[in-house]
Amino acid sequence: MSQYRSEIDFARQMDASDPLAGYRSQFHMPRTKQGTECLYFCGNSLGLQPKALEAAMAQELEDWKNLGVEGHFHAKNPWMPYHEFLSESLARLVGASPSEVVAMNTLTVNLHLMMVSFYRPTPERFKIVIEAHAFPSDQYAVQSQVRYHGFDPEQALVELQPRAGESALRTEDIEAYIEREGDSVALIMLGGVNYYTGQLFDMQRITRAGHSKGCMVAFDLAHAAGNVPLQLHDWGVDFACWCSYKYLNSGPGSVAGCFVHERHAERFDLPRFCGWWGHDKQTRFKMGPDFHAISGAEGWQLSNPPILSLVAVKTAMQIFDQAGMQSLREKSLKLTGYMAYLLDHLNSDAFTILTPDDPEQRGCQLSILVHQGGRKVFTELEQQGVICDWREPDCIRVAPVPLYNSFQDVYQFVVLFARLIGAAGQLREAG
Repeated sequence: MSQYRSEIDFARQMDASDPLAGYRSQFHMPRTKQGTECLYFCGNSLGLQPKALEAAMAQELEDWKNLGVEGHFHAKNPWMPYHEFLSESLARLVGASPSEVVAMNTLTVNLHLMMVSFYRPTPERFKIVIEAHAFPSDQYAVQSQVRYHGFDPEQALVELQPRAGESALRTEDIEAYIEREGDSVALIMLGGVNYYTGQLFDMQRITRAGHSKGCMVAFDLAHAAGNVPLQLHDWGVDFACWCSYKYLNSGPGSVAGCFVHERHAERFDLPRFCGWWGHDKQTRFKMGPDFHAISGAEGWQLSNPPILSLVAVKTAMQIFDQAGMQSLREKSLKLTGYMAYLLDHLNSDAFTILTPDDPEQRGCQLSILVHQGGRKVFTELEQQGVICDWREPDCIRVAPVPLYNSFQDVYQFVVLFARLIGAAGQLREAG
């Protein structure tokens, strides 16, 4: 018997007993032209603004106004070590030690910096493995790295495809490819959660399989960080990168994050692109001509970080520390499971859910393939005050985020969606 029910009273009961319900009030919710709150399901593209950010940002602006350059040392939150204020929070977020993480740059920049060090192709071992339909920026990045090293992407870039008629990759098929072809693979770099289908990969098993064949293993965690629990250190991942503006609610284009496993902490022999913020802190301001990298992930930094952007990351991470990823995951499983249940309850052949049925193979996002007129359905959802996400040619991505979405949000979305696809009558409008 399902743990869910299709009546609005069930959603109300779930919200009333939700221990995380209060976090919704900590975020600014977009409003319609009529002044009512939107149904916001786009945290997989841009998370909402924490209300605490305004005061936190004002503090830094005030210190800049009053202190000028002295703010680097004498601001309430001194700017010189500001990125270090995030290390413990980021470590908890991704399952790492503080020395293994750093907030720096943006996502694709970090991927390139990591591949400079960890994609070291040889004539025998030169391939990069990604999933088919990885996010285009990842595809562009790995293609350019392959070409930079003088290889042809047609031979060097492997895009793993699902089985015929399936939308998700099977972990056993990934493992089988690695076992069969791993001796020619230099780097495995999958998305922790695929941006299009919403599939959550089994990163622990993939890392184990890759290392058994001598491959470097990495993940783009753009859709995983702040969405699902991670244990990057224990899994043995070589490196990982993530952005902070999706589930981490740190604002458009905000500073990204990077993980480098501690076994690489003092591999100063690895080639890397260097900048002065990665230089040994004890001698950085002696301005010497020779670069001496900091041990750990900080050693891959280039420039001093943008403080005003880090303020947003720090503010959001304080909320994650309070809520806890395990509690967020527990609510996420219920919230996304509830949406899947209600969509299945419509019993309609007008759409298909691309995201795996297995809750352990997905995060917050459900990708809904609308078989006819999907763009029109999406546009009409927008007009009804629903903010979700469209991906060509026929996919609506919907992400019920546990920090600020409710079970009643989910119910109301499915009611609207049902009406637009002609499945109205299965659920009643919430009164």
